[in-house]
Amino acid sequence: MTVQMTEQTADQSRPLALVTGGGTGIGAAIARRLAGDGFEVVVAGRRREKLDEVVAAVEGAGGHARAVVMDVTDAASVESGVAGLGRCDVLVNNAGGALGVNRVEDGDPDEWERMYSSNVVGTLRVTQAVLPLLRQSARATIVDISSIAGERVYEGGAGYVAAKHGTSVVSETLRLELNGENIRVIDIRPGMVRTEEFSLTRLHGDRAAADKVYEGVDRPLVADDVAECVGFVVGLPQHVNIDTMVIKPVAQAAPHKVHRGPIDWKQDR
Repeated sequence: MTVQMTEQTADQSRPLALVTGGGTGIGAAIARRLAGDGFEVVVAGRRREKLDEVVAAVEGAGGHARAVVMDVTDAASVESGVAGLGRCDVLVNNAGGALGVNRVEDGDPDEWERMYSSNVVGTLRVTQAVLPLLRQSARATIVDISSIAGERVYEGGAGYVAAKHGTSVVSETLRLELNGENIRVIDIRPGMVRTEEFSLTRLHGDRAAADKVYEGVDRPLVADDVAECVGFVVGLPQHVNIDTMVIKPVAQAAPHKVHRGPIDWKQDR
């Protein structure tokens, strides 16, 4: 059950982190990690039942969390969700995702627009809404979850690549524009991360195709690996800004270069 907390009843001694797309996958892992690091975490997303599961997991581990239903593609939803915060120290723009693997000539404009709306315009909306709160914080930090697609192109990925380029450009530009303020802006660019929904959503529910993405890959990243990196960059002294962090599994040299087969990890040597 979600614990409803107001600004007055929340523990003001704890820094507060807002994590969008926090109901599943990387967002849920980041919420758990930041809660473990002492943050009160506001888990935002579209599906109440998924948010409640994350809140229950955080509180079951002794952390503090609450859920806010928020659709980053809806301006009114973002405004309403942020209005209930009262304060914010760390913003994690994680909401987004991929749709389709078509060549440019076969691309679905509707899917492209949906990806741009969530990955780029959604990041813009939430950042604009939260900036006044961040400006009041001594720990002000924005973490944008982009992708290696934000810097490398590959066949069949143009729509997602274009969107994640957009996410990274928002980060890079905002860092320039906020220069002289105490707000850190960090761009996290994960490579292959095996989560329960990312590839399944991208491939329109085709479980066999989604499983094939990771077939034979010895230790792809998991959501907790990305969360570990977010916890690290957020936990650094406030004057230290990790501009860009690229995270890939050892098996992945580039978006198009993935080793499929065992790796000798030399565990017994």
